[in-house]
Amino acid sequence: MTAFPLAQSRLAALRARMEATGTDLVALGPSSHMAWLSGVHPHGDERPVMLLISRDYAGFLMPSLNSASARQSTDLPFHMWRDDEGPNAALREVLHACNATRPGLSVVLDETMRTDFALLLLDQLDTPARRFTEDTVGALRACKDAAEFDAIKAAHLLNDQAVQAAFDALREGMTERDLVQFIQDFYGAHGATLEFCSVCFGPSGAFPHHTPGATRLERDMPVLLDTGCRLNGYPSDMTRCGYFGTPDATYKEVFAVVDQAVRAALAAARPGALARDVDKAARDVIAAAGYGDRFLHRTGHGLGIDIHEPPYITATSETPLCEGNVFSIEPGIYLEGRFGLRLEEIVILRPEGAEVFSDMPRDLLVRPVPG
Repeated sequence: MTAFPLAQSRLAALRARMEATGTDLVALGPSSHMAWLSGVHPHGDERPVMLLISRDYAGFLMPSLNSASARQSTDLPFHMWRDDEGPNAALREVLHACNATRPGLSVVLDETMRTDFALLLLDQLDTPARRFTEDTVGALRACKDAAEFDAIKAAHLLNDQAVQAAFDALREGMTERDLVQFIQDFYGAHGATLEFCSVCFGPSGAFPHHTPGATRLERDMPVLLDTGCRLNGYPSDMTRCGYFGTPDATYKEVFAVVDQAVRAALAAARPGALARDVDKAARDVIAAAGYGDRFLHRTGHGLGIDIHEPPYITATSETPLCEGNVFSIEPGIYLEGRFGLRLEEIVILRPEGAEVFSDMPRDLLVRPVPG
């Protein structure tokens, strides 16, 4: 009996996908794909590391320097190589064990793997037909299991606490970087690490990928907070907006439009819907309110081990959504020189529709100015 049953279960599921797609060999680099499938996430540098999977064998091309630490996470065989001998002989050995030496193999390559690793492998094969992981490992990762749901849920419940604490901590004169540090410290005190954090005071929010800086919080200033932690290997991601002081009429109007767009996208997110249908539902609401050219990005992205992964919720994506998909719904309106307003939920698709991970309401968060 294997000591790593989850890895064995995922390996069996991958082999079923390989059979269904006519795939002979899957090659994964030291990436989130490898971590998801095997539990192994070895040090990644210029030394080639690969997990090669055929329909009846799986083994690692592994630098001997990394073997001891990697061995703690897997019982799959290692084909090791040393710096003084190079990886080629070990690679030929694992390919032979995979019965992957005949011409014309159908090979799936990890799209996140270093190019030199991929070329090293392809140079050993005779006229392979190659593609990326979308219909094999990627398809499996896109449908989260119960354990992944629990991990993502826990990260989001902690994120709820951090975001509420951050809005409660708003003080006149503090900088965006001050609030980032507050949030990072909050995560650390609760056993998590900062995955990312964008704090936007006032006009900073009009830039969707703003880098927090020295902008100071002033009275009657909008606040956009997009942040996430990593807890037990999985991230959270959420955006909430509010006001330090008294929000004006335009801000409240835009807030209502963006919240309506979120609701429309949530309603459209059902198994069998196309990703573009969800994007369109949000985009139509914003366009109807006269802000169509101020919605500057896609409606969402998938989330799992990686903070951004398939499915991507874009206006052009024909990807059919399926039960177990986890992705963001985050429409926004950006008024340069004034403010930006984005509201984001991460959802999982259930048979009846989208279930939101966060328990924190999307209400307009108003922090009164003391004194």
